[in-house]
This record gives sequence, structure tokens and C-alpha cells, in this order.
Amino acid sequence: MSKKTVVSVELPCWKCRQQVMKSIARVNGITSIALDPPKNTVTVIGEADPVKVIKKVRKFRKSAAILSVGPAKEEKKDEKKSESKDVICHFPKTCHKCDVWYVVTEDAYSYCSIM
Repeated sequence: MSKKTVVSVELPCWKCRQQVMKSIARVNGITSIALDPPKNTVTVIGEADPVKVIKKVRKFRKSAAILSVGPAKEEKKDEKKSESKDVICHFPKTCHKCDVWYVVTEDAYSYCSIM
């Protein structure tokens, strides 16, 4: 029987969202995964154990918690509501945890030039 598990996890940047999605996708028995960044929730539908799901999320984000577990309800989609909308994607800056900095010097050799 399919379950709907809602997990609360902080999703500040697109790299964090991608990493959480990848870690949850490795759990067997998942039908669908939906992220809701404004609410900081992840909804998982499938036969997967909620404890396994939260363990995978906590490996990446330590402050994850299960909000609810219940039966999966199929939502009826109305044709009027499902009108196509233009989606503009932009990637904001990454969070401090995901941000990577590289230091590169101009000269490969740093000789002292005192004469």
C-alpha cells in the first residue's frame, strides 16, 4: 500500500535540492518525489519505509524531520486548472555549505625578485 510521507528539510539552494532528491531516490519503493522549497518540505509517495527515507535525508541535512505519514491520495486534475504557464528558471546563488571556492594564482612560479 502506498504511503505519503512529508519530510521537513531546509532547502536553501538548488544544489541542496538536487542532493536531497538524489539521496531520496536511492531508497527502494518510491513512486514519486515532490520538493516544495518555499515550505521547506519534501513529499515522498510510495511503499518505501519513512524511517529509511529520513535516514537518507539526514545523511545530507542533519535537521530533517518527518511531518506526516498517511495514505497516498490521488489528486484529480481539472483541465481548467492545468493550463500551461510560462516557467522562468533562474539559479540563485548557492548556500554557504554548497559554495565552493578555488584560489588560482596568476604565476605558476613565484620567484622572489629582489635585487
